[in-house]
Amino acid sequence: MEGDENVEYEPVSVKTVLGEMKDIAELLIDLSYSSVLFESPELAEEVLELEHEMDVLQLQAAMSIVMAGRRPEEAEALAPVFGIVAGAEKISDAAGDIAKVVLEEVGLPSALRESLPDAVETLARATVAPDSPYADRTLGGINLATETGVRVIAMRRDDDHILNPARDTRIRAGDVLFCRGPVDGIERVYETATGEAFDPPAAEPSAIDDLERAVETVVLMKNMSELAVDLAYGSVLFDSPELAEEVRELEVEVDALQSRFEAWALRAAASVDDPVTLRGLLHIAAATEVISDAALEISEGVLRGVGSHPVVAAAVQESDEIIVRATVGPDANLAGTTIGEAEVETRTGMRIVAIRHESAGADERTRYVVSPPPETAIRPGDVLVAKGTRSGADRLADWTD
Repeated sequence: MEGDENVEYEPVSVKTVLGEMKDIAELLIDLSYSSVLFESPELAEEVLELEHEMDVLQLQAAMSIVMAGRRPEEAEALAPVFGIVAGAEKISDAAGDIAKVVLEEVGLPSALRESLPDAVETLARATVAPDSPYADRTLGGINLATETGVRVIAMRRDDDHILNPARDTRIRAGDVLFCRGPVDGIERVYETATGEAFDPPAAEPSAIDDLERAVETVVLMKNMSELAVDLAYGSVLFDSPELAEEVRELEVEVDALQSRFEAWALRAAASVDDPVTLRGLLHIAAATEVISDAALEISEGVLRGVGSHPVVAAAVQESDEIIVRATVGPDANLAGTTIGEAEVETRTGMRIVAIRHESAGADERTRYVVSPPPETAIRPGDVLVAKGTRSGADRLADWTD
């Protein structure tokens, strides 16, 4: 945190602060990896600004929690909240470390940018031009999601960030939009907002097998760490030991992947022309592992049977999306089909973000399939992790029983 800013206690709602911390933590993960993917100092600077906001929120949350715990029973109930606050702060610091790979021009192999597009839904930072057709219109009026598949996940207006903007949020010239969606949709939205073509940097695939394996491992670590954060907040919302256990398993998987990554990276160092170019990859891997540790810290109270404080559940519940875990029964409609054949997202409104195969063979690198493609088979006993609406979650439950 900058040393010249004093943070004084204000009577701020713990629920409000925790909700902001959750939203910023999730946005930071998106922005930090995207800053690497697009070699974008602008996105990296946004990460550092949000990291600073998180520092302030962390202090405000700590002060509010201390003021709330006046009796022993209140202290016991609020203890896990400190873990949630600390976890969000760790995610923020890790995202800042990833962004600094771009800002400090730390060496980074081009192969990483070749692999990341498949792991990161494209995110663009677009400044609205004065003559843009979007200027002075609401997000609902533009209807981006329906027309282009692109969602505005956050906005910055001067020095203020607007997280999870609503349909009635009005766009002004000069606003910075953070848009996420498919590449073709992003290209259309970016050009309409800025008047310029969207031009991400080209990347060359690696000719070194060990480096390619190291990069693939980092991408898998990234996917699993993001999933762990989603599940951690889900475990808090539903006071769900099952979701918290998934977080613990993912954290163990990420630790194992990091060991594997280190072996591939050390082997690759002997083959690349300049081993210094691997520094950035090492930084990203270390920060990614911290994110999975932070997710486990967020769910620690649920794992230990302390439960989640109602104020935490209320803060998480205000999120637009929820995440659920469902086990496929032997007679379920989904058993024996694929994600594409079942048209899961179309028919239920839920997007399957991961599958854990209980019967994975010994030769498989991991039991988890993160961001599974449409041809992924669904087997009895599989655990599905899905994002969507509450009504969609009910429909998915009917399909997996």
